[in-house]
Amino acid sequence: MAYNLLPCDRVQGYLMAPSLRDWLPEGHLSWFILDAVEQLDLGEFYAAYRNDGWGAAAYDPAMMVAVLLYAYSQGLRSSRRIARALEEDVGFRVVAANQQPDFRTVCRFRAEHEAALEQLFVQVLGLCHEAGLVKLGVVALDGTKVAANAALDANRSHAALEEEVQRMLAEAKAVDAEEDARFGPDRRGDELPEGLGRRADRLRRLQEAKGRLQREAEAAAKTAQEHLAQRQADEQATGKKKRGRKPRVVEPAPTEEAKANTTDPESRIMKIRQGYVQGYNAQAVVSADQIMVAVGVTQEANDVQQLAPMLQTMEHTLEAAGIAERPGVSLTDAGYWSEANRTACSGPGMPELLVATTKDWKQRKLLREKGCPRGRIPTGLSPRDRMERKLLTKRGRALYKMRGVLVEPVFGQVKEGQGCRRFMRRGLGAAQSEWSLVGTTHNLLKLWRSGQAPWGWTRARWN
Repeated sequence: MAYNLLPCDRVQGYLMAPSLRDWLPEGHLSWFILDAVEQLDLGEFYAAYRNDGWGAAAYDPAMMVAVLLYAYSQGLRSSRRIARALEEDVGFRVVAANQQPDFRTVCRFRAEHEAALEQLFVQVLGLCHEAGLVKLGVVALDGTKVAANAALDANRSHAALEEEVQRMLAEAKAVDAEEDARFGPDRRGDELPEGLGRRADRLRRLQEAKGRLQREAEAAAKTAQEHLAQRQADEQATGKKKRGRKPRVVEPAPTEEAKANTTDPESRIMKIRQGYVQGYNAQAVVSADQIMVAVGVTQEANDVQQLAPMLQTMEHTLEAAGIAERPGVSLTDAGYWSEANRTACSGPGMPELLVATTKDWKQRKLLREKGCPRGRIPTGLSPRDRMERKLLTKRGRALYKMRGVLVEPVFGQVKEGQGCRRFMRRGLGAAQSEWSLVGTTHNLLKLWRSGQAPWGWTRARWN
């Protein structure tokens, strides 16, 4: 008895060359990414290449941008994993037109076009607005900690950094002396000693970390001295001594507790629910339909200093994207509350602020105890009391309840769906560029799933 099975012949030759158009179904994300890249202005990318026809041929920047956007939307950010997918994954082969740049090319392209990749966020936001997705009546701002490409164990004190710098300089001096004896004082030899390049790079990072601790100590000492001088001037003007503890004198030298990371000196130790992480504080302003309308990365673990800068970033981003509408209400949690923020972010052109003054569970407890306030606002309330009262009103509760629904799912989609729990490159500028690229692909995925692309995309355009 013979089995009735479809043949499986792996050595069968093709009579006609296969076409990329037949590899994926209509509606696949890869076709959408290709169409989206055609809508973008990539002039800044092309400006980095020679236009006289000389030199070795380079990969088309439009193809490389499409590969990066498709990779980030699939949760692939490692250049090595992207290079492997370009060989094994059908979607990647379609996006790359069956070309296979190696991981060094992918990594170099991402590093060399850092600023241009960051600007894609504005263009994609404009496409989302054109499709009717950016609803700006209410926006929510929040931050999330993203690990740096560095470990907590790589933190060193100023004394330890000084000791390691001196040890490496002594090693370099010994290597120089040994080379002089082997090759002569005027000859280098055919090759650099093995590992010398890595030692030089590590020495540079150690010196950067050491310098950062020194600069921070000097800045803290200057601030303390100014505060002390202001206090003394006030006392002389009034003839009375101020109450409270007198500011202590801060020495312009790093303390024993101060530490810097030797792998990524610009990263900081951040507290998270699970403990601590070496990383950055990634910020995002999200619209009512979960579109990121502004992104930013800071070294400060606390969110309180980020309210005004992020609202300004949102204003600049919306203006650059050609969006005339402005948010009416901005929602933030208690991490952004301060009376200084309340004053600085109020006025013409600014959205109405609803900032929690305490943690959510305390706010719910207060609501149960006091209920919704009614009647006129009592006179003599402090800014904090006024904000607290506004949040307890029926309107305030209804609006603030939207905060977690808007911004928290976005961080979940970015971290779980796109796998952005750790930055791939080191340095604040690189982290900012990568976070912008993550926001760009997040918005592209929202646009793709909505089915409302403004150019009326279809795979038929590629047939």
